[in-house]
Amino acid sequence: MMGKATYLLCLCLCLGSAVWAIELQAEPDYGPVAYEFQWSVNDPHTGDIKSQKETRKDDKVEGVYELIDSDGYRRIVQYKADDHNGFEAIVQREPTDIKIPLPEPPKKLLAAKILTPVLPVAPLVHYAAPKAIIKQELSAGNYVSVSGPTAQYKY
Repeated sequence: MMGKATYLLCLCLCLGSAVWAIELQAEPDYGPVAYEFQWSVNDPHTGDIKSQKETRKDDKVEGVYELIDSDGYRRIVQYKADDHNGFEAIVQREPTDIKIPLPEPPKKLLAAKILTPVLPVAPLVHYAAPKAIIKQELSAGNYVSVSGPTAQYKY
């Protein structure tokens, strides 16, 4: 009985010291989070016209992006996000006089005329049915038989 009590006491002391050894630290404060960026693309050859501007201060993000849709309309999206309201976006579409270049249709390949006459198709060849498979008894000994999805081993 004394051995169990000593064992439990040692176990409790080990676990207790392990709990005290774990030091909990608060998450460090890295200060306020803030950024601002913007970019734009204007490629008249492909019709790729778009831009974006975004700012963030702490947990509030605001921004706007614009692009020219494939139908020539200009899409303007103003958005903001914060902890209280989540993500909110206001989308506007305006007509423009921008013509999006359409891709060139693939050029048709004209097949060359075949000058030689079409030869008759050779008749189908019928093969004789395969001979019946004769199942032979295997002699006693070591062999592996793989028949179907499972393998059977005999030693």
